[in-house]
Amino acid sequence: MECALNHVKIPQNGVDYRNKIVLAPMVRSGELPSRLLALKYGADLVWGPETVDKSIIGTTKRFNPITSTIDFTRSPSNSARRNVPPIQKESVIYRLHPTREHGKLIFQIGTASPELAVEAAKLVAENVAGIDVNAGCPKPFSTAGGMGAALLQTPELLAAILRALVKEVGEVYQIGISVKIRLLETPEKTSSLVKTLCNTGITGLTVHCRTTPMRPRERAIREQLRMIAHICRGEGVACLMNGDVKNRDEAQRLVQEFNVDGAMIATAAEANSSCFRSEAEGGLLPWREVVYEYLKTALEVDNKWGNSKFLLSQLMPGKSQVFKDLASCKSYEKACRTLEFHDLYGRAQEVDRRLGISEEQQHHFHEAVKKAKAQNKVAKVAGDHMAKLQPRGPARSRLSERGVGATLATAV
Repeated sequence: MECALNHVKIPQNGVDYRNKIVLAPMVRSGELPSRLLALKYGADLVWGPETVDKSIIGTTKRFNPITSTIDFTRSPSNSARRNVPPIQKESVIYRLHPTREHGKLIFQIGTASPELAVEAAKLVAENVAGIDVNAGCPKPFSTAGGMGAALLQTPELLAAILRALVKEVGEVYQIGISVKIRLLETPEKTSSLVKTLCNTGITGLTVHCRTTPMRPRERAIREQLRMIAHICRGEGVACLMNGDVKNRDEAQRLVQEFNVDGAMIATAAEANSSCFRSEAEGGLLPWREVVYEYLKTALEVDNKWGNSKFLLSQLMPGKSQVFKDLASCKSYEKACRTLEFHDLYGRAQEVDRRLGISEEQQHHFHEAVKKAKAQNKVAKVAGDHMAKLQPRGPARSRLSERGVGATLATAV
């Protein structure tokens, strides 16, 4: 790996992306347990999932003494959730671990506004090592609002967002600001964009080696990497590559081959978090060992069961019987019993109770629903019966029978 002659100064509380193999930002797969597991297996840095500016603005930040995490929560705006357990009355928008992720966590923001980006970033800035702007997500939920890959078509706006973050967040909180992009239609357009972004004061740039229309199953395009890395190096900005990187050893080979500063691993980490281990360290671990560590970590931080269940389905072989059995599990306790992780039973029961998904709580909930439905049915029958008993006045004759039509005709 070639060292840059010119480095943008890394802020005091920030981190240099050079010589790093990192966990890519992924919706669902980038929540706290996945990040902690990636760090356990050797990831140098972890990106959290894209968090839209408006979703974090207005949240309440608090320390959770049960999980030792910092939670950003929001109270529900509807009344439908008034009868749920107390801990369920607030939605956790973002959760981080101030100790285990210290100096390792990059917060990725989805935004299309310099003002909103700054407002949102300030809320988390003192607890993260950097803020990364998502300018690469091709999903409609992101691009429809002018965010994600849509920003590639508005480079002036993207540059304005980065400059605002550098000045009002990076310099104030002494953390780095970076951006993640995709390739444009031609190398010339990509080159122009990268030059513009590197002059905003950012410390790092990640390029996903696919264009916006390309799907994950399509092979990554790496022909432009050397050109992008050369531009970044000239401006002193660290350059990471992303796309079809399978493990640490392959990442290091690609870094050398394309002369970039580091690499991101995405879907391979979703399938087996131990991909961050080198072959010298033993390489990939058996899926059952990784699943155990994931469940243990998820229980330690009270992760939402729905998210954990999804990640378990990614970590387990799809054709196994235990995979099929897990599909019907509705709680951590059921999952631990299905997987025969006996030492996790007690903790699983505690977490289920806190999350309101224990067997007893689910039974009470279903009974309450049945009772409510029965009461509604009885009320409807009673209402129909009362309507039939209501006295009705004499039937009114038609207008023509009352001479109204004739009167009108005479008037005309």
